Amino acid sequence: MQLPESQIAVLETASADEATPVDALAAATDLPPETVTGAAFELEEEGLVAVAERVDETVSLTEEGEEYAERGLPEVRLYEAALEAGADADPAPMGQVIGNSGLEGAAVDIALSNYARKGYGSIEGGEITADPDAEPAADAEATALDELAGEGTLEEGDVLDQLERRGLVEVAESTVREVELTEQGVTELMAGVETAETVGQVTPELLTSGDWEDVEFAEYNVEADAETVEGGRVHVLREMSERVKDVLVGMGFEEMDGPHADADFWINDCLFMPQDHPARTHWDRFALEQPTHIDELPEDLVERVERAHREGVGDDGEGYHSPWDEDFARALALRGHTTSLSTRYLSGEQIGEIEPPARFFSVEKAYRNDTLDATHLLEFYQIEGWVMAEDLSVRDLMGTFEEFYAQFGITDIQFKPHYNPYTEPSFELFGTHPTTGELIEIGNSGIFREEMLEPLGVECDVMAWGLALERLAMLTTGAEDIRDLHGTLADLEFLRNAEVTY
Repeated sequence: MQLPESQIAVLETASADEATPVDALAAATDLPPETVTGAAFELEEEGLVAVAERVDETVSLTEEGEEYAERGLPEVRLYEAALEAGADADPAPMGQVIGNSGLEGAAVDIALSNYARKGYGSIEGGEITADPDAEPAADAEATALDELAGEGTLEEGDVLDQLERRGLVEVAESTVREVELTEQGVTELMAGVETAETVGQVTPELLTSGDWEDVEFAEYNVEADAETVEGGRVHVLREMSERVKDVLVGMGFEEMDGPHADADFWINDCLFMPQDHPARTHWDRFALEQPTHIDELPEDLVERVERAHREGVGDDGEGYHSPWDEDFARALALRGHTTSLSTRYLSGEQIGEIEPPARFFSVEKAYRNDTLDATHLLEFYQIEGWVMAEDLSVRDLMGTFEEFYAQFGITDIQFKPHYNPYTEPSFELFGTHPTTGELIEIGNSGIFREEMLEPLGVECDVMAWGLALERLAMLTTGAEDIRDLHGTLADLEFLRNAEVTY
């Protein structure tokens, strides 16, 4: 019997007594595993070997998982620090406990987001409590990490799913093939097999010499395994962003752009946000270390904004009667909302004076030091927009939203009155998640107050909003967790198959 060289090598190495894995055959024959696999399938077609398949699942720690296995989960370390601070008896300052825990950077947010979930205590008003009855030693996730660090195994279940979602373990599936000689294979080996001279591909030399007519070509197994190649595609958020831009341009809006790092003056002061507002503390903003302040601001505008803060606007205006510091106004930070673009444009500083009627929008990133959860990230995309015209009303604003969201098949928008320092009246927007049925906040809006518009030199009404692009994507794609869309826990399989339609 004549066989190709690779098939003979596999046939002679395989055993009739036990199945041999392809990797072991590859090592013994000094052939690539894919070559052995192809040869095994070809031999199986001839009835000389039997090929069995099974799927093995391996669970391994990621780099972050290895760190937590060695040093402890962030929430456990936070709990231990809280106990040392006496938080099991009386609430302790959160900043002090975090400092004593040794947690830094993203580990702090991870600890805070899991602390209450696991019943270690509560966090409220900048203070932390510790449940004295909590048992960190019984933490299922910590126990699982210890087992994996000790080269143990972990069965499928809720703990494995949670560790995988947190990016602490990697679960990999692999197909294992084993080859065993059949009786026919043993018979042919005993009778003797010879190497068949075959050609793998047509070459110019074979064609010009005419030898192609006499050689034997190797057969190709088109069902043999090949490397999986995932094609690239536009990220679902980029696709959603482009859809939003198309819709707003179709509604007559022009696009704005501007700096991601800006002065607090443009981010908050021009919005009539008092400088002692809690959202302007270091807990909620990302300040720049170098440079720390902006060099130039329009002096006359700074004076008008300061006067509005101190004294108010109009006969009935009172302002805030709170401290106002120009040095704080010049401080640089990552913008907490893209409304800083609106203040730049409305003031005329960005592109010159804008005459009503006018419509502008942006779809850009904003940055906030929020606690990570299913609907919050540290950076996110905001759909900023405003309309400048005479005699605008809340009805105009609601109608704009109904028209906008209808373009994405969302027709059940709900509105809730709200307070903003820079709009009056104000309201939040909510949409129903298509899978969970829960109401999700998808935006904030209102009519800009006179105290904001008068210093900017705007003499007519302006209605404005900030909508969440990621939450719009959740409503249209069915994603239940914002972290499925982007970040270290992004669900790649979901992103490959998610569709954005409108």
